[in-house]
Amino acid sequence: MIIRYSRRAAAELDGVLNSIGEQSPQGAAKVKARLLALIAALPEQPRMGRLTRKPNVRRVVATPYPYLIFYRATASEIIIDSVRHAARRPRSDW
Repeated sequence: MIIRYSRRAAAELDGVLNSIGEQSPQGAAKVKARLLALIAALPEQPRMGRLTRKPNVRRVVATPYPYLIFYRATASEIIIDSVRHAARRPRSDW
C-alpha cells in the first residue's frame, strides 16, 4: 500500500514545519518525526483514526502534539488530505 499526499496536505505539512522551525528547529524535527511516524503506520493500521463527518475520511491526533492528520484509505493507498493544528478552525467539510 502506498502513501500519497494531496497538494493541500503537502503544503500544510510544509507550513506547519516551517512555522515551528522558525521558533525551534529541534521542535520542528520532533513534530516532523511524530507526524511521519503516524503516517507511516497507516498502511498497517488504516482504521487507526476516528471517522469524521465526511464519508471515508478519518482523523488521527499526533499526540503529544496538537496536530491532526486527515486521511482516506483505499484498497491500494492511503491518501493524506490535510495536516493542521487542532486549534485551527475546522473546515466546514470535515
